[in-house]
Amino acid sequence: MDNTKVRKIFTLGVWGDNPIFRQILGICSALAVTNLMLNSLVMGLGLIFVTSFSELTVSLIRKFTPKHIRMMVQVLIISSFVIIVDIFLKAYYPEMSEALGPYVGLIITNCIIMGRCESYAQNNPPIYAFLDGVASGTGYAIILLIIAFFRELLGFGSIFGIQVLGAWWTNWIVMIMAPGAFFMLGIVIWVARSLSPEDEESNKQEVAKA
Repeated sequence: MDNTKVRKIFTLGVWGDNPIFRQILGICSALAVTNLMLNSLVMGLGLIFVTSFSELTVSLIRKFTPKHIRMMVQVLIISSFVIIVDIFLKAYYPEMSEALGPYVGLIITNCIIMGRCESYAQNNPPIYAFLDGVASGTGYAIILLIIAFFRELLGFGSIFGIQVLGAWWTNWIVMIMAPGAFFMLGIVIWVARSLSPEDEESNKQEVAKA
């Protein structure tokens, strides 16, 4: 395994080609489940699992998949892993499953997964495809947790359900509502792009080389 390539995969997945603040993908769940950090963590772990194993499977069978049904095969693979996550949560964490509602099932339609399967797993060996899935999912999860940290802290005065702000704090109700999610997402994208101004051509070349 090429360590340089592995580092490049994780650098691009977590920062250089981050699915949320670079590609602006997966926004629905980023807005819907980030009012609590625990919800965001579970959603992030679920997406890491689905993305990594979907890419691994797509890469393993890429040479045997007819081109005219390639997309349908990818959707079938992704939906199978999403069902595994959904069943696991319903069986072992029913309260979390209920809290996340339909958003676990909607992982199937997440553009991040389909995009990585089509652009990376379809053209790279299984081990690198798996790591790319882990990297992309991790980049997604980190942004969700950052947004959720501020929304839960300011909206509930807590972190992972543990109260950290005393009675003196007045909860910002707007932070646990949809406008708060849009507000925080916009700030995260603005800050991230300000820290590293986006160079479209450079990013495209790095993704192609990864």
